[in-house]
Amino acid sequence: MDMEYQLPQNYSTTKKTKHNLIPATPTCTNDNYCSCSCFFCIVSETVPTLRRAKISRYFKQMPHLDDQEHILALNGLWKIAITKPNDPEFPSLGIFRCMAKLIQKSVSYKDWLLRDQNMYIPYYAAHIIGSYAMNEVKLADKAVKSNVVKPLIELFIGKISWVEQRVALRALGHLASHEATFEAVAEHEAEIIEAAIDIASTCLDTVYEKFVSLKESERLEYQRNLLTRGQRGLELENRKAEEWANQLQCWSLYLLDCFAWRERSVGLICKKQQFLKELCGMWGGLANPTSPAGLGLVRTLCHTKIGRESIADLKEVIVNLCNVSRSSDDRQKLAIESLLQLLKDPFTRYKVMDIVVPVLVDLVELKSLGQTITQTLLQDYHKIKFFRSLNLKSERTKITLEELWDLKVDRVKRESPMTEQEIREKEAMACALKQEGNNEFWLGNMEMAAMKYSKALDLCPLKRKRERVVLHSNRAQCHLVVGDAESAVSDASRALALQRELDGLLGVH
Repeated sequence: MDMEYQLPQNYSTTKKTKHNLIPATPTCTNDNYCSCSCFFCIVSETVPTLRRAKISRYFKQMPHLDDQEHILALNGLWKIAITKPNDPEFPSLGIFRCMAKLIQKSVSYKDWLLRDQNMYIPYYAAHIIGSYAMNEVKLADKAVKSNVVKPLIELFIGKISWVEQRVALRALGHLASHEATFEAVAEHEAEIIEAAIDIASTCLDTVYEKFVSLKESERLEYQRNLLTRGQRGLELENRKAEEWANQLQCWSLYLLDCFAWRERSVGLICKKQQFLKELCGMWGGLANPTSPAGLGLVRTLCHTKIGRESIADLKEVIVNLCNVSRSSDDRQKLAIESLLQLLKDPFTRYKVMDIVVPVLVDLVELKSLGQTITQTLLQDYHKIKFFRSLNLKSERTKITLEELWDLKVDRVKRESPMTEQEIREKEAMACALKQEGNNEFWLGNMEMAAMKYSKALDLCPLKRKRERVVLHSNRAQCHLVVGDAESAVSDASRALALQRELDGLLGVH
């Protein structure tokens, strides 16, 4: 996103005055606290009524005064806000209105912004707002009533730089997450959705272009200081810049999710088909643990009719969801839930079944979602079994569903009345076949080995999960050797799902 004005590359905020941006103690030595206007002296006031009056007056005067001590005060306020975000004292005394005015002044008056240490002000102001708006609805509501939304949006749309965008996004995300303050953000719906999509799609490239790719002498000094808190070293700067870029992506996706979750702006989001195609790959490094990231937004969209219809028409997205659903990380559940929503909708079910069924059928043994997957895949199995209203294009899908019905319905019925002795006998026959398969494997007869393992799986009781893990793993090896990657992935997925189910039963984490 283009900035409204470009900051001079050689601009240094330490040209005229050097300040330690992390003051340990007040810099003022005036002992007359009653008349001193230093922020640190004011907050040290021991008389509560005087202290509150002085702080309130300081917040009212701060946006109208040019004082280089402001940056030290803002740094102190930032520390207080991030360590005590639920403390209502400063919000009750006017800090939100003060921060909003400082941000507005920053984006309105370029000459003032570039003077001395003022470049730090909008960053700290937006960060303070976001911290206080994070948890307490009452504080977020007070922020909205203090007119913070519009100034934050000015930073959010790129009026200064990506550094300020990050903290503005964070603040807007917190405000949008509360039911009571969402509408104040939603008043700028079209502008926010457009900008958030753009940031999510381009922020990694932007940070690289505007910071990481630059030589040390070309990097903006104030950005370097904010990234590393005054420390030096290109490696540290680059690492923090990458982290902040990931956070930019996470927060933009989080903001979009706040709208989509309320079924707002879904049409606007779904119009961006290229954005939808890229969503599965957007995860922001999970830099913000509360962010749903790209897959979380896909899942939210799949809970809406417009979202399901848009995503079902994008084969690339469905394939990506299938690939992630076979993973074993935290994103697996998000992908599976998205696919299940598409399958439960009669208008999108048959658009995606031929791609989705061969993947999800390998995950029916998952402890948390296996039963739901099975029920969803077989919810209209009678249409396939009796060839009524058949909408499947792929014969493979039909066969796969028939095999699933046999595994999860017919076979369960056959094995339920079996005695323990009968189960042990079938297990013994399966083990014998497995040994035969092993012998064929070591002789290099992969097709014969795979056939033996398949027969062993047909015999091995469903209760013998450990043995079934081994059989699927062995057959996967056979497929891999002969170059049948699709079948190898299928068996490996089944083995992993069974192993996770087994670990769950044994209490292994």
